[in-house]
Amino acid sequence: MAEFRLPRNSTWTDGKTHKAPDGASKVKSFRVYRYDPDSGDNPTIDTFEVDLGKCGPMVLDALIKIKNETDASLTFRRSCREGICGSCAMNIDGTNTLACLKPIDEVKGDIKIFPLPHMAVVKDLVPDLTHMYEQLASIKPWMRNDTPTSPDKERLQSPEERAELDGLYECILCFCCQTSCPSYWWNSDRYLGPAVLLQAYRWLADSRDEATGERLDELEDPFKLYRCHTIMNCAKACPKHLNPAKAIAETKKMMVERQG
Repeated sequence: MAEFRLPRNSTWTDGKTHKAPDGASKVKSFRVYRYDPDSGDNPTIDTFEVDLGKCGPMVLDALIKIKNETDASLTFRRSCREGICGSCAMNIDGTNTLACLKPIDEVKGDIKIFPLPHMAVVKDLVPDLTHMYEQLASIKPWMRNDTPTSPDKERLQSPEERAELDGLYECILCFCCQTSCPSYWWNSDRYLGPAVLLQAYRWLADSRDEATGERLDELEDPFKLYRCHTIMNCAKACPKHLNPAKAIAETKKMMVERQG
Protein backbone atom coordinates (compact mmCIF):
# COMPACT_ATOMS: atom_id res chain seq x y z
CA MET A 1 0.00 0.00 0.00
CA ALA A 2 1.52 3.32 -1.04
CA GLU A 3 1.95 6.06 1.52
CA PHE A 4 0.38 9.45 0.87
CA ARG A 5 2.30 12.41 2.27
CA LEU A 6 1.13 15.99 1.99
CA PRO A 7 2.68 18.08 0.57
CA ARG A 8 5.78 16.07 -0.34
CA ASN A 9 4.10 13.60 -2.68
CA SER A 10 4.37 15.20 -6.12
CA THR A 11 3.70 12.09 -8.17
CA TRP A 12 0.07 12.74 -8.95
CA THR A 13 -1.12 14.12 -12.26
CA ASP A 14 -4.29 15.78 -13.48
CA GLY A 15 -6.94 13.19 -14.16
CA LYS A 16 -10.44 13.36 -15.59
CA THR A 17 -12.62 16.45 -15.70
CA HIS A 18 -16.34 15.93 -15.23
CA LYS A 19 -18.30 18.92 -16.51
CA ALA A 20 -21.43 20.25 -14.87
CA PRO A 21 -24.71 19.51 -16.66
CA ASP A 22 -26.05 22.05 -19.13
CA GLY A 23 -28.08 24.77 -17.47
CA ALA A 24 -26.24 24.55 -14.15
CA SER A 25 -26.95 27.75 -12.24
CA LYS A 26 -23.98 27.91 -9.84
CA VAL A 27 -20.94 25.82 -10.70
CA LYS A 28 -18.11 24.99 -8.29
CA SER A 29 -15.09 22.81 -9.13
CA PHE A 30 -13.98 20.12 -6.70
CA ARG A 31 -10.47 18.77 -7.25
CA VAL A 32 -10.40 15.35 -5.62
CA TYR A 33 -7.48 13.02 -4.93
CA ARG A 34 -7.99 9.64 -6.62
CA TYR A 35 -5.86 6.58 -5.94
CA ASP A 36 -6.51 2.87 -6.31
CA PRO A 37 -3.48 0.85 -5.12
CA ASP A 38 -4.80 -2.26 -6.87
CA SER A 39 -4.53 -0.56 -10.25
CA GLY A 40 -0.79 0.07 -10.02
CA ASP A 41 -1.30 3.59 -11.38
CA ASN A 42 -0.03 6.78 -9.78
CA PRO A 43 -2.55 9.04 -8.02
CA THR A 44 -4.50 11.61 -10.01
CA ILE A 45 -6.50 14.72 -9.22
CA ASP A 46 -9.93 14.49 -10.83
CA THR A 47 -12.03 17.62 -11.29
CA PHE A 48 -15.77 17.51 -10.71
CA GLU A 49 -17.94 20.50 -11.60
CA VAL A 50 -20.96 20.55 -9.27
CA ASP A 51 -24.17 22.53 -9.66
CA LEU A 52 -24.49 24.10 -6.21
CA GLY A 53 -28.03 25.10 -7.05
CA LYS A 54 -28.91 21.44 -6.60
CA CYS A 55 -26.55 20.56 -3.78
CA GLY A 56 -26.50 20.83 -0.01
CA PRO A 57 -24.28 23.42 1.71
CA MET A 58 -21.48 21.18 2.99
CA VAL A 59 -18.51 19.59 1.24
CA LEU A 60 -19.85 16.16 2.19
CA ASP A 61 -23.08 16.98 0.35
CA ALA A 62 -21.06 17.64 -2.79
CA LEU A 63 -19.07 14.41 -2.42
CA ILE A 64 -22.27 12.40 -2.01
CA LYS A 65 -23.75 14.14 -5.04
CA ILE A 66 -20.62 13.35 -7.09
CA LYS A 67 -20.72 9.69 -6.04
CA ASN A 68 -24.46 9.35 -6.69
CA GLU A 69 -24.64 11.23 -9.99
CA THR A 70 -21.18 11.40 -11.60
CA ASP A 71 -18.70 8.73 -10.49
CA ALA A 72 -19.86 5.84 -8.32
CA SER A 73 -16.26 4.66 -7.86
CA LEU A 74 -15.33 7.68 -5.71
CA THR A 75 -14.51 6.27 -2.26
CA PHE A 76 -14.77 8.06 1.09
CA ARG A 77 -16.05 7.40 4.60
CA ARG A 78 -19.15 9.05 6.05
CA SER A 79 -21.94 8.19 8.43
CA CYS A 80 -23.71 10.66 10.72
CA ARG A 81 -23.42 13.85 8.61
CA GLU A 82 -23.66 15.84 11.87
CA GLY A 83 -20.06 16.09 13.15
CA ILE A 84 -20.59 13.28 15.63
CA CYS A 85 -19.00 10.13 14.20
CA GLY A 86 -15.76 11.52 12.77
CA SER A 87 -15.91 9.25 9.73
CA CYS A 88 -15.62 11.92 7.03
CA ALA A 89 -12.34 13.43 8.24
CA MET A 90 -10.20 14.56 5.30
CA ASN A 91 -7.96 17.41 4.19
CA ILE A 92 -10.06 20.17 2.60
CA ASP A 93 -8.48 23.36 1.26
CA GLY A 94 -5.27 22.47 3.11
CA THR A 95 -6.87 21.88 6.51
CA ASN A 96 -7.82 18.66 8.28
CA THR A 97 -11.52 18.82 9.07
CA LEU A 98 -14.85 17.00 8.77
CA ALA A 99 -16.47 17.21 5.35
CA CYS A 100 -19.91 17.29 6.95
CA LEU A 101 -19.03 20.45 8.90
CA LYS A 102 -17.11 22.30 6.16
CA PRO A 103 -19.35 24.79 4.33
CA ILE A 104 -18.69 24.94 0.60
CA ASP A 105 -19.05 28.72 0.63
CA GLU A 106 -16.10 29.09 3.02
CA VAL A 107 -13.67 28.11 0.26
CA LYS A 108 -12.83 30.59 -2.46
CA GLY A 109 -12.08 29.11 -5.86
CA ASP A 110 -11.71 25.39 -6.48
CA ILE A 111 -12.07 23.09 -3.47
CA LYS A 112 -9.11 20.72 -3.14
CA ILE A 113 -9.86 17.50 -1.28
CA PHE A 114 -7.24 15.00 -0.11
CA PRO A 115 -7.21 12.16 2.42
CA LEU A 116 -5.77 12.82 5.87
CA PRO A 117 -2.03 13.50 5.37
CA HIS A 118 0.92 11.23 6.13
CA MET A 119 -1.23 8.11 6.11
CA ALA A 120 -1.30 5.01 3.97
CA VAL A 121 -4.27 5.27 1.61
CA VAL A 122 -6.71 2.39 1.19
CA LYS A 123 -8.44 4.09 -1.74
CA ASP A 124 -9.16 7.68 -2.77
CA LEU A 125 -10.08 9.61 0.41
CA VAL A 126 -9.95 6.61 2.76
CA PRO A 127 -6.82 6.42 4.98
CA ASP A 128 -5.72 3.25 6.76
CA LEU A 129 -6.45 3.81 10.47
CA THR A 130 -5.31 0.37 11.64
CA HIS A 131 -2.17 1.61 13.42
CA MET A 132 -4.01 4.42 15.20
CA TYR A 133 -6.67 2.05 16.53
CA GLU A 134 -3.93 -0.29 17.75
CA GLN A 135 -2.36 2.64 19.58
CA LEU A 136 -5.75 3.55 21.05
CA ALA A 137 -6.23 -0.02 22.29
CA SER A 138 -2.79 0.09 23.91
CA ILE A 139 -3.87 2.74 26.45
CA LYS A 140 -6.89 0.61 27.50
CA PRO A 141 -9.53 3.31 27.05
CA TRP A 142 -12.08 1.99 29.50
CA MET A 143 -12.69 2.27 33.24
CA ARG A 144 -10.27 0.14 35.23
CA ASN A 145 -10.86 -0.46 38.93
CA ASP A 146 -10.70 -3.22 41.53
CA THR A 147 -13.52 -1.98 43.74
CA PRO A 148 -16.70 -3.98 43.01
CA THR A 149 -19.65 -2.02 41.69
CA SER A 150 -22.41 -1.54 44.27
CA PRO A 151 -25.49 -3.62 43.40
CA ASP A 152 -27.87 -0.76 44.18
CA LYS A 153 -26.15 2.34 42.75
CA GLU A 154 -23.78 3.42 40.00
CA ARG A 155 -20.30 4.87 40.51
CA LEU A 156 -20.92 8.46 41.52
CA GLN A 157 -19.08 11.69 40.76
CA SER A 158 -19.52 15.16 42.17
CA PRO A 159 -20.34 17.94 39.69
CA GLU A 160 -16.79 19.20 40.14
CA GLU A 161 -15.31 15.78 39.36
CA ARG A 162 -17.54 15.46 36.32
CA ALA A 163 -16.44 18.89 35.09
CA GLU A 164 -12.85 17.59 34.91
CA LEU A 165 -13.90 15.53 31.87
CA ASP A 166 -15.15 18.51 29.88
CA GLY A 167 -12.99 19.02 26.83
CA LEU A 168 -11.98 15.35 26.87
CA TYR A 169 -15.04 13.14 26.49
CA GLU A 170 -16.19 15.07 23.39
CA CYS A 171 -13.38 13.62 21.24
CA ILE A 172 -14.85 11.67 18.32
CA LEU A 173 -11.58 10.05 17.18
CA CYS A 174 -11.65 11.61 13.74
CA PHE A 175 -7.82 11.84 13.92
CA CYS A 176 -7.72 15.31 12.36
CA CYS A 177 -5.35 16.31 15.16
CA GLN A 178 -3.25 13.17 14.92
CA THR A 179 -2.54 13.60 11.23
CA SER A 180 -1.80 17.34 11.57
CA CYS A 181 0.99 16.75 14.09
CA PRO A 182 4.58 16.87 12.71
CA SER A 183 5.83 14.94 15.76
CA TYR A 184 3.43 12.15 14.86
CA TRP A 185 4.51 12.23 11.20
CA TRP A 186 8.12 11.72 12.29
CA ASN A 187 7.56 9.20 15.11
CA SER A 188 4.22 7.48 14.51
CA ASP A 189 5.77 4.09 15.15
CA ARG A 190 6.31 4.97 18.84
CA TYR A 191 4.68 8.33 19.65
CA LEU A 192 1.02 7.83 20.55
CA GLY A 193 -0.08 11.18 19.11
CA PRO A 194 -2.51 13.85 20.32
CA ALA A 195 -5.77 11.97 19.79
CA VAL A 196 -4.67 8.87 21.68
CA LEU A 197 -2.99 10.90 24.44
CA LEU A 198 -6.14 12.98 24.91
CA GLN A 199 -8.04 9.71 25.34
CA ALA A 200 -5.41 8.55 27.83
CA TYR A 201 -5.81 11.70 29.92
CA ARG A 202 -9.59 11.38 29.78
CA TRP A 203 -9.22 8.27 31.98
CA LEU A 204 -6.46 9.75 34.13
CA ALA A 205 -8.83 12.62 34.93
CA ASP A 206 -11.80 10.38 35.72
CA SER A 207 -12.35 10.18 39.48
CA ARG A 208 -14.03 6.77 39.12
CA ASP A 209 -10.96 5.13 37.60
CA GLU A 210 -8.56 3.40 40.00
CA ALA A 211 -5.68 2.63 37.63
CA THR A 212 -3.95 6.04 37.62
CA GLY A 213 -0.59 4.64 38.66
CA GLU A 214 -0.72 1.85 36.10
CA ARG A 215 -1.75 4.24 33.34
CA LEU A 216 1.12 6.61 34.12
CA ASP A 217 3.55 3.69 34.23
CA GLU A 218 2.39 2.61 30.77
CA LEU A 219 2.99 6.12 29.40
CA GLU A 220 6.44 6.49 30.99
CA ASP A 221 8.47 6.18 27.82
CA PRO A 222 10.77 8.53 25.88
CA PHE A 223 8.49 8.36 22.85
CA LYS A 224 4.89 7.48 23.84
CA LEU A 225 4.27 10.80 25.60
CA TYR A 226 7.33 12.99 25.43
CA ARG A 227 7.59 13.42 21.65
CA CYS A 228 5.00 16.21 21.92
CA HIS A 229 6.76 19.51 21.19
CA THR A 230 3.67 21.72 21.74
CA ILE A 231 3.46 22.73 18.09
CA MET A 232 -0.31 23.18 18.65
CA ASN A 233 -1.42 21.98 15.20
CA CYS A 234 -3.66 19.54 17.06
CA ALA A 235 -5.75 22.23 18.76
CA LYS A 236 -6.02 24.21 15.53
CA ALA A 237 -7.17 21.18 13.53
CA CYS A 238 -9.73 19.77 15.99
CA PRO A 239 -13.25 20.18 14.53
CA LYS A 240 -14.72 19.87 18.05
CA HIS A 241 -12.51 22.73 19.33
CA LEU A 242 -10.70 20.55 21.87
CA ASN A 243 -7.12 21.03 23.03
CA PRO A 244 -5.13 17.77 22.98
CA ALA A 245 -1.91 19.67 23.75
CA LYS A 246 -3.38 20.78 27.07
CA ALA A 247 -4.30 17.19 27.93
CA ILE A 248 -0.74 16.11 27.12
CA ALA A 249 0.66 18.88 29.32
CA GLU A 250 -1.61 17.82 32.20
CA THR A 251 -0.40 14.23 31.82
CA LYS A 252 3.23 15.38 31.96
CA LYS A 253 2.36 17.39 35.08
CA MET A 254 0.92 14.27 36.71
CA MET A 255 4.14 12.44 35.88
CA VAL A 256 6.23 15.14 37.61
CA GLU A 257 3.96 15.33 40.66
CA ARG A 258 4.12 11.58 41.12
CA GLN A 259 7.92 11.60 40.98
CA GLY A 260 8.15 14.54 43.36
